[in-house]
Amino acid sequence: MLLLIPIAVGALAGLLASGRIANWLDSPLRWPWVVVVALLVREAVALTPLRHIDVLRFVYAAFLLVLIGWTVWHVKRLPGVWIIGLGALMNLAVIAANDFRMPVVAAYAGKLVEAGNSGQYTVMDSSTRLAFLGDRLATPVWLGGVYSPGDVVIGLGAGIVAFLLTAWYRARV
Repeated sequence: MLLLIPIAVGALAGLLASGRIANWLDSPLRWPWVVVVALLVREAVALTPLRHIDVLRFVYAAFLLVLIGWTVWHVKRLPGVWIIGLGALMNLAVIAANDFRMPVVAAYAGKLVEAGNSGQYTVMDSSTRLAFLGDRLATPVWLGGVYSPGDVVIGLGAGIVAFLLTAWYRARV
């Protein structure tokens, strides 16, 4: 859910800057469905009963690697897309440092994980590495609950890309 809001705000700001949503059809982005599929798989693993299958925690790492690779491929095609890759790299660093599980502050863990580990999540404790990059930013339930700084950076990058695609891209081609 966190990604949808910045994308909508970025597109709206682009429209207010005399842009057009139709610019998205002429965008320089290649294979955007790769990102959509990666996001859907990640959400399915995080928000369904699949999250209790331990080996699927590696799916999140694979999602982040795909996202990083996709953004690196597009850095020269669209300014601002590198910010999405930076956020994905932040998330990959923290999960790789914690046995491929995203650490969650215990007070906000809620349905993700009660104690210890559950799929791609683990409750933060004194042994958590890079804890400042873990899921620690609480939001209302309708926004998804808790996010990491990397998630916020990904959202910021997605909003910037949405703005650029809507307001800027066609005029510069």
